[in-house]
Amino acid sequence: MGSLAFIPHNAHRVDVDGRAMLMHVPTTSLFEMDEVSQSVLDLFRRVGVADSDLLRAELGHRFAPEDLAQSLQGLVTLDILRDAGQPDRPMTIQKVEEVPLSTIILNVNTGCNLACTYCYKEDLTTPAKGERMDFATARSAIELLLAQAAGRDKVNVVFFGGEPLSNMPLIRQVVDYTEGRVAELGKAVDFSLTTNATLLTEEIVDWLNAHRVGVTVSMDGPRALHDQNRRTVGGRGTYDVVAAKVRMLLSRYNARPVGARVTLTAGVTDVIAIHDHLKNDLGFAEVGFGPATSGPIAVFNLKGDMLRGVFEDMKTLGRRYVEAAIRGENIGFSNMHQLLSDIAQGMKKAVPCGAGLGLLAVDKGGDLHLCHRFVGSDQPTYGNVDTGIDVPKLAAFVEGAQDRSNFGCKTCRIRSICAGGCYHESYARQGDPFAPVYHYCDLLRDWVDFGIESYVRILAANPSFFRHHLEPRRATQ
Repeated sequence: MGSLAFIPHNAHRVDVDGRAMLMHVPTTSLFEMDEVSQSVLDLFRRVGVADSDLLRAELGHRFAPEDLAQSLQGLVTLDILRDAGQPDRPMTIQKVEEVPLSTIILNVNTGCNLACTYCYKEDLTTPAKGERMDFATARSAIELLLAQAAGRDKVNVVFFGGEPLSNMPLIRQVVDYTEGRVAELGKAVDFSLTTNATLLTEEIVDWLNAHRVGVTVSMDGPRALHDQNRRTVGGRGTYDVVAAKVRMLLSRYNARPVGARVTLTAGVTDVIAIHDHLKNDLGFAEVGFGPATSGPIAVFNLKGDMLRGVFEDMKTLGRRYVEAAIRGENIGFSNMHQLLSDIAQGMKKAVPCGAGLGLLAVDKGGDLHLCHRFVGSDQPTYGNVDTGIDVPKLAAFVEGAQDRSNFGCKTCRIRSICAGGCYHESYARQGDPFAPVYHYCDLLRDWVDFGIESYVRILAANPSFFRHHLEPRRATQ
């Protein structure tokens, strides 16, 4: 080989318990480096460009020529070393010519019977009467989904609000209609919803159970924390009602694991206590945390030391997760599940999520949005359930989202996992859905490094954990 250059943005090293792990950044693949590869990589990292003469001079006294050649070839194959005369490779933009939907989100009601102080929904109306989607619109949305998912064996329908259970008659109609249609087409369907739980009854729970509708409950922890933000329209805390409803739900519903979704805000950041209460006291199967950093009322947003503290607490809980995983136990920490799944699968994202590709959200009038979080915003829509998807307009957005080079994402070591971050988070905080979530960048890089360490430790001590706990979870998503 001639002169080779080191491509630093394609390689990231993480040392775990004396093992040198190389993450191939473009594919999030992990490799354990032997002494030869470590030495070769360290040399190129130090000098930037090297040729065979320098390699022999620096390392020939320590390693056999064939071992050096093999290591070099591996690093060239991974595009970590490249011909020094070769220009940097341009980013490949994947063209979007069709939208093969797998998921439709129905915003069944803008209304909610609660008045949570941090709610981001721009179309929200309280109390629960709201503006409800009608069945004709929902039926057209289902038909659009089935048409776009012609090549898929399974589709997903998500009910969202406001509070989706405040339009329970429509949910029943949609489930009955969709079950009939997928049976005709030889497909399967998965239904799910996120609820504040206050409107649950035994009859509703039994119906959800019979139709295997996945349920996630929005709940922020023990009474003192939950009641800070999750209140009635009259300002009363809702913990007692929600906790009672959750206990009833978990006693009757067994179709699928039930998770809790926690919003962390200023003053509600005790990750450990919240997880322990929701998982161990109330009995949720898993608990996931979403730090609020771009809500419409700035006083609730986490920033600076508070945000860093949340990530440190999540790592503390993550260490508990690893200890339990090594014992073969699952403590139900959704954020760790997702992180380890991304690493285990070798995530290679061109865009941050399925919004606009596998997923679209439908508002009460049938207009199509990138996702449920954009419903009610001033961002563009992309067609209507009656007239179809505006594919050129949607394609322009998704293709534009793939190149965030102007923001520095091209050389970020977690670009294949993050891909610039949530469109709505960026839009809400910076007014541009393509602008990266800069306030998260360093924290997310550290979180991914923590995930690599955790993955390697679990893999070394109890590799069956992934087969028994992560793979079944992915199969039900």
